[in-house]
Amino acid sequence: MLEVNSYFEGKVKSIGFNTDTLPATVGVMVPGDYTFGTSEFETMTVVSGILLVKLPGSEQWKELKSGEQFKVEANQEFQLKVAKDAAYMCTYG
Repeated sequence: MLEVNSYFEGKVKSIGFNTDTLPATVGVMVPGDYTFGTSEFETMTVVSGILLVKLPGSEQWKELKSGEQFKVEANQEFQLKVAKDAAYMCTYG
């Protein structure tokens, strides 16, 4: 069964599903600044567009383009800046 989620007043939407190995979400973000929290280990891959990410413990913003990814440990927060609509996929665990 697909699980649809909406965050940040509808500016981020995701659909949850199970891959062959891990739970996952795919989603879209419209332009904005976002802070996300993790409850478990998370790998985010940019599917389309460009994301600026500031990872836990870092003062630097890193630009990620389609096909690039980053990882965040459980119980952490990370920040994203989105200049144009972008799509992503996250796997958990």
